Amino acid sequence: MTKNTQSITGILAALIVTLSIATAASTQAQDTGLPLLVSFVLLAFIIQWLAFIPAYAFQTEKYFDLLGSLTYIVLAATALSVSSLQPGSIAIAAMVIIWAVRLGSFLYTRVKQVGHDTRFRSIKPDFLQFLMTWTFQGMWVSLTFCAGLTALLTAEPHPLDVWVLSGCGLWLAGFMIEVIADRQKTAFRLQESNSGKFIQHGLWAWSRHPNYFGEILLWTGIAVAAFPVLEGLQLVTLISPIFVFFLLTKISGVRMLEAQARRRWGDDPEYKLYLQRTPSIVLNPFVRGGQSH
Repeated sequence: MTKNTQSITGILAALIVTLSIATAASTQAQDTGLPLLVSFVLLAFIIQWLAFIPAYAFQTEKYFDLLGSLTYIVLAATALSVSSLQPGSIAIAAMVIIWAVRLGSFLYTRVKQVGHDTRFRSIKPDFLQFLMTWTFQGMWVSLTFCAGLTALLTAEPHPLDVWVLSGCGLWLAGFMIEVIADRQKTAFRLQESNSGKFIQHGLWAWSRHPNYFGEILLWTGIAVAAFPVLEGLQLVTLISPIFVFFLLTKISGVRMLEAQARRRWGDDPEYKLYLQRTPSIVLNPFVRGGQSH
């Protein structure tokens, strides 16, 4: 299979999987005849494709993560505007928007300071591969937010019950973990004495990827908050935190970062010890050690 064929297959697969889940979970239709959730998923993809045009033309990836976050905000705000403004729905929209504003601004600032994102070095020049990457972001936004979107678009009463409050609690814990982990790593990298070293203090002493643990936890919280108003095939949208976990641990995220880390520090005894004693994702505050190296 050629590279172009792989890219086209990836684009089609992303569309088919995402639209199939959205179609199964949709119960309302617009005047256009399109199920409401499907319309929002298509909007997510269209935003990515429109952003891809200048990104490819100018060969830049600097706005990739920022556009992903903006897509979450657009979907949440639009869904809230057509919803019945139930308290639970408002809480879900607020959680998604707060998270997207924080993460989007953080990632954009980081790539602007560094000047590039190494993930895109070999992808940008290839039209179809770069388009596939933007299409995957549309799938990422749609599937992570599908439980929350479905809850926002339902006409069912959605009070601040134990499910919503528990979900908010999980989201807050995950959000704080992600923020703290990002700030700790940013501060670590800003110190010249840490150049060429890896972080293993703070939350990074308890997990090799605490920011990803926080992200998985916060999306689990949003799914929990959405659960009480989901019914029938809408329950398929609870795939959201499972999808986040799978993608961050098996596709990108952990797999890519640890491959890079092994190339840099694979022969370092201190790094080998860090790998042995520190969980990949779940925080373990009982891990011993944790010095900056």
